[in-house]
Amino acid sequence: MKEFLHMGGYAMYVWPSYGLALGILLWNIILPMRRKKQQIASIKRRLSRAKNEK
Repeated sequence: MKEFLHMGGYAMYVWPSYGLALGILLWNIILPMRRKKQQIASIKRRLSRAKNEK
């Protein structure tokens, strides 16, 4: 297991690359979810204002 984690001496390049890739993948999942919530809230506010104006 130690040899695997050491990656033949390239661990200092491999593991940060995996970490960066994981971070980007998570960001690509979280950001659209947050934007969707914001858009839904914005639409609800506009609909509420439109109802109150009538």
